Amino acid sequence: MAFVMVLSWSRQIFLRFYLNAQMENFLRGHVAAFEAWNGLPKVLLYDNLRSAVLERQGDAIRFHPTLLALSAHYRFEPRPVAVARGNEKGRVERAIRYIRDNFFAGRHWNTLEELNAQADDWCQGVSANRRCPENNEMSVREASSREQPSLLALPDNPFDTRERVEVRARKTPYIRFDLNDYSIPHQQVQKPLSVNADLDSVHVLDGDHLVAEHTRCFGQGEQIEQEARINALWLQKTHAKLHRGQDRLSQISTLLPILLQQSIERGHVLKTTVRLLNEYLDHYGRDELQAAVAEALKKQAPYPAAVQQILEQRREQKQQPPPLAVAVPDKVKNLSVKPASIADYDQLYNDSDKEGATDE
Repeated sequence: MAFVMVLSWSRQIFLRFYLNAQMENFLRGHVAAFEAWNGLPKVLLYDNLRSAVLERQGDAIRFHPTLLALSAHYRFEPRPVAVARGNEKGRVERAIRYIRDNFFAGRHWNTLEELNAQADDWCQGVSANRRCPENNEMSVREASSREQPSLLALPDNPFDTRERVEVRARKTPYIRFDLNDYSIPHQQVQKPLSVNADLDSVHVLDGDHLVAEHTRCFGQGEQIEQEARINALWLQKTHAKLHRGQDRLSQISTLLPILLQQSIERGHVLKTTVRLLNEYLDHYGRDELQAAVAEALKKQAPYPAAVQQILEQRREQKQQPPPLAVAVPDKVKNLSVKPASIADYDQLYNDSDKEGATDE
């Protein structure tokens, strides 16, 4: 979208390009023009575009409420031209024709930023150096300098043109905004959030609290992440998995937490120790691991390697084959199955023998 604004007397042109014609960009064009001129006219004429006029019946006009908020902030009067009255907006129409013939002819650019930089240079250079239609004895630059004192002064703060959207993260720590996914802290999943975005950055808020900030992406289907936030999620998952492993070991024997504590005090990595002990539990069984841990503590050797050595010695003494690793899903590892008593089956067998003796 090309945003064009022209000062009525000096014919000073402001030209700025945006990726689309949404309301926020329409407002940004106003703010940028006012700042470029260091002031603004008392009256702004508009064509009957939807960003300015929502409805009109005769002389009754319903302006867009956001445009009214902008005009109230800068204290100008919005005034639409009459329908099918091209002569009322002749200055803008001629400026657009001039831009098409003089600015675009033979011009090359690669990015929107480069195009806008060229537009600024053209407005302040070639366009400003042309003769002023109202007085051919001076340039547009000179006429604009004379016109500037009659413009309204700018307020202390510019109008807020940020986009505001209510969003919600579903099952993953991302929110969707403007066809892209932006990462958020994993604690914010399943919570209603809001996005405030300008042309440079995207701010994600939980109420008034800023929870994420990203450089804005104008692509489609992109995933914008912050490495620290992804690492935090990975660490939480890793710690949760470690805690599950510790809890499983603690259920085996009261000696296992003691072995873990002594192992940490002697410089061993807790994560590795927990992983190895859980593997030994899967390979050798509950009773063997408990006995091996007790012997390792007795020998003051609270190391996974020592526990494994004891387990192997006990296996060889019993002349048992080497254990085979069995893949067991994590979600069922913590389940314990109470073995059935075979006394019930013995009773059934004895009852069957008695019935047989009776039949004889």
